[in-house]
Amino acid sequence: MTTSPVGMRCPECARHTTPVRTMRQVRRPTGYQVTVALIAINVAAFLGEGGGVFTLTGAPGSSWLLSHGWLAAGYIQVNHDYWRLVTSAFLHADLLHILSNMYVLYWVGRLLEPAIGRARFIGTYFAGLFAGSFGVIIASPNVVTIGASGAIFGLLGAAFTEAQRRGVDQVRNQLVILIVFNLILTLSLPGISIGAHVGGLIGGGLATLGFNQGDRMRSPAVGWAACIAIMVASIGAAIYLADHTTLPI
Repeated sequence: MTTSPVGMRCPECARHTTPVRTMRQVRRPTGYQVTVALIAINVAAFLGEGGGVFTLTGAPGSSWLLSHGWLAAGYIQVNHDYWRLVTSAFLHADLLHILSNMYVLYWVGRLLEPAIGRARFIGTYFAGLFAGSFGVIIASPNVVTIGASGAIFGLLGAAFTEAQRRGVDQVRNQLVILIVFNLILTLSLPGISIGAHVGGLIGGGLATLGFNQGDRMRSPAVGWAACIAIMVASIGAAIYLADHTTLPI
């Protein structure tokens, strides 16, 4: 018998090591094609906004895509432009805005998508997106808002929840630092949507908790029902709140 940190083991057993699994290895890896596709859609939309956004930190110029896509309560209350709850999350104000968002999307997408699979990744992305749009209507209903950060914060919330559940402490700690740092920037710098970030973070985290509960119950339908319920509730609440917002004269 051989002495080991876990007690006495036979010589043959002592030669074997316990394999360490990472967050990506818990599920069969699927790649991160959806992440790349989402980045491509965001970049294509950015290019379609016109030359006014091609500055590092400048105010975007007027364009058809921007004026018909950005989000504010008045467009929903007066014109019933409900699509803005989605389109606003695929538009960006300038080069720094899209570069920073796409970098974080790429980073967290490479981590999360292979771990949870493409379908759940898409569901989580849009749960964060709609929850972020609802957060915009709560926190700054009369401020024109664009950006993918609500959906991206949803992925960050999902990645944290998943890492916590699987006991991947190193990844969880890195995510805590990233989330806290971004929330500090959100509260410190002007022009950043607090509602989108906090709403997206909550939406993505709740969607992942729903999927995890479905796994524990061995019923994927339960997880999808929770994810869809978050999206529907966020859309309905955003429309209701926008319709009851006092608009500037």
